[in-house]
Amino acid sequence: MKKVVLVDDEPAGRKLIQQYLKAYPELVLVGKANNGVDAIKVINEFQPDLLFLDVQMPGMNGFEVLTHLEEIPQIIFSTAYDQYALKAFEVHAVDYLLKPYTKERFHEAVQRVLQSESQTEAGRLTESLLEEKQTYPERILVQSGRRLINLAVQRIIRVEADGDYSRLITGEQTYLSNYGIGKIEDRLDPKVFLRVHRSSIINIRYVESVNKYASSYDVKMQNGDVVRVSRGYMDKIKALTF
Repeated sequence: MKKVVLVDDEPAGRKLIQQYLKAYPELVLVGKANNGVDAIKVINEFQPDLLFLDVQMPGMNGFEVLTHLEEIPQIIFSTAYDQYALKAFEVHAVDYLLKPYTKERFHEAVQRVLQSESQTEAGRLTESLLEEKQTYPERILVQSGRRLINLAVQRIIRVEADGDYSRLITGEQTYLSNYGIGKIEDRLDPKVFLRVHRSSIINIRYVESVNKYASSYDVKMQNGDVVRVSRGYMDKIKALTF
């Protein structure tokens, strides 16, 4: 069984999805919302497995809603606007339903969700064997005021923990992410981004120099920032030394 939350500001849109969901007893609708603010409350309360999400809504758009969630469920966007498709897949949406859509198109989207959860043990083994080929996003969405900025990952010079949040530092601006540094590390290519401290990740392409002391290192970045390397991460720096 999968818990489902439905977010759409149009009554007709909510009614259609509810009608289509009746064909899937394994999908249980546990909550609804018709605006962004209420959506955050409902989603964080019910912690759904699947979210049907509109984009343009009163108070806060769908992408802004995602930045306020404690956990991100699987997402199927349902919207009348095609210009957000790229952003949708950058936040790893399962599918993007462009209104008006047919029952068959809805079924296709739902099957993507169900199939992703019905892997056999052999499928899981194959997935683990392919982990070495994992791809990492080239662009991410980050909050800047009331907007989400489409940021090229290669522009990130370093990441700095800020309590339960993280700061993404580029040459032009610093962005605050709702994700902790551990989750961000998981999404960054380890061949490029190196964890050097429990609160610091650096992009090795922006390293200007490494200063070696008697029992420690620090790294000077091209923007002038100096990042301390903690004892537990020194081997990573040494591995880059020839």
